[in-house]
Amino acid sequence: MNIHRIVIPTPYAVGDVNAFLVKGDALTLFDAGPKTEEAFEAIQFGIKEAGYKLSDIDQVVLTHHHPDHAGWVDAFPTKEILGHEYVDHWLRQEKSFVDYRLEFYKHQLQVQAVPEPYLSYILEVRGELEMIGRTPLTKTLSHGEEVPGHKDLIAYYTPGHAQSHLIFHDKQTNEVIGGDLLLDKVSSNPLVEPPVDLSFERPLSLLQYKESLKFIADLHPTVVYTGHGENVINANQLVEERLARQHKRAMKVLEMLTTPKTIFEVTTELFPKVYAKQPGLTLSETLGQLDYLVDRQLATIKKHDSIEYYQKIELS
Repeated sequence: MNIHRIVIPTPYAVGDVNAFLVKGDALTLFDAGPKTEEAFEAIQFGIKEAGYKLSDIDQVVLTHHHPDHAGWVDAFPTKEILGHEYVDHWLRQEKSFVDYRLEFYKHQLQVQAVPEPYLSYILEVRGELEMIGRTPLTKTLSHGEEVPGHKDLIAYYTPGHAQSHLIFHDKQTNEVIGGDLLLDKVSSNPLVEPPVDLSFERPLSLLQYKESLKFIADLHPTVVYTGHGENVINANQLVEERLARQHKRAMKVLEMLTTPKTIFEVTTELFPKVYAKQPGLTLSETLGQLDYLVDRQLATIKKHDSIEYYQKIELS
């Protein structure tokens, strides 16, 4: 793959984000950083460093809709913009979708028994939406579809970290543009997001994420070009380590469930020092572990007054 990495600063704790310029029959930019001036300057510099101009870009392909990846589609208003169908809701930001998203999270936070003081902080999306571009998709990419202008570069749907997440596998070289699926230093957070069908049924993000990790491992890639940090060249070993670490954390959560507990109660116990500063992220992480335990039939859910309570199943 003829690929050039562009490192883009972000205002987020995760640090820099990577975009990739790939030359095939088309010149394609994979991901576009957050919509900040610093990010735009970095994109321009990176494209110039590769020997091209901004106007030379034929298309932008997004790995997912998160603001650190989908900002500067607005720099390419006349070009092709491609991604999973779910991305388009975030790029268009139509009132009906923004309102639906708010109601989805309100319902989830009620089920999780999150106290009132945390609600407005979690539900606030203005800053997040401002970092996402407003240029809509011109084409959607589906699982197993070839990226236009790049023979044998195949898009695969890998939800978990994001409901819109795609990776791109070069069948000739066995290289993968991996977005945030598999990062070199940290494990991506399987975030709670509204489902692709825009219903109120919560996707089981961690279970999705585990399957997506197994999917990329089954490709046995020679290298994964990651959304943050350095390239991953030991993907299969890293996937095994991440899955084992997740199981270990789930077993720690299981020991907390000797009595029925709400999602919020487990979160405060699992993340006593950070839950107040990062309630959305910590709730997502906790919920993922609880989903895993229920899926393994190690814990059960009971609902009382619209609130879910989790408890360990005592094996006889």
